[in-house]
Amino acid sequence: MARSAIINVMVQAAMKAGRSLARDFGEVQNLQVSLKGPGDYVSQADRKAEEIIHAELARARPGYSFLMEESGTVEGDDPQHRWIVDPLDGTTNFLHGIPIFSISIALERQGQIVAGVIYNPAMDELYTAERGGGAFLNDRRLRVAARSRLSDAVVGTGIPHLGRGHHGTALLDLRNVMGETAGIRRLGSAALDLAYVAAGRMDGFWEDTLSPWDIAAGIILVREAGGFVSDKKGGDKMFDTGQIVAGNEAIHRALLKTLARPAPQKS
Repeated sequence: MARSAIINVMVQAAMKAGRSLARDFGEVQNLQVSLKGPGDYVSQADRKAEEIIHAELARARPGYSFLMEESGTVEGDDPQHRWIVDPLDGTTNFLHGIPIFSISIALERQGQIVAGVIYNPAMDELYTAERGGGAFLNDRRLRVAARSRLSDAVVGTGIPHLGRGHHGTALLDLRNVMGETAGIRRLGSAALDLAYVAAGRMDGFWEDTLSPWDIAAGIILVREAGGFVSDKKGGDKMFDTGQIVAGNEAIHRALLKTLARPAPQKS
């Protein structure tokens, strides 16, 4: 597959940061047995990966702005372009030696996501998408799954933990969806959840309280793989609401309907 210049820039940055994370991941696995634990080491790995990505992208496209998980907003001279970067999505998995984590890089042009790269260095899986050019996993073209009924579908989600999210809403959503589907999965990396929807590994995905860097690259991956992405009201305000619902047309529609159910009335 011939990649565009912009995708090549993004892939190079993701792969270079991925090599750094892969080395640190091996060290974290060793640190699991220590009394101190790997928490400080992981935060260092996260920042180091972000520094690598920032340096690579800034060198290739000077003037572009950045929105990054660790460093926040970095204004550039070009107001039309913005990189949206998560250097380590799935930090808790990384911390515990679970090889489900990723680097996520998206390019926003005039408020629209036009390219995305998600890379899992532990599994050497590289997902790429560019507006109008399709979505790919290691150069293999992706399509969302074709299942049309929730009863046949495996659906991913995120579950809020200590200090994060609205637990009551999450439990209500989980209750409504779990009774309609063939299975619920919680990977621990929203970027990979969306990549898995694009690859047809999962039929759908929903989650609340997400940040733009969690979902930006995944949004274009799903759409370029033929899927649908929205907030929980069916709109396009995922960055504003922190909500996302994804799947093929039928599963996306069914998830929106199921998630809109009110809480059961107490008798």
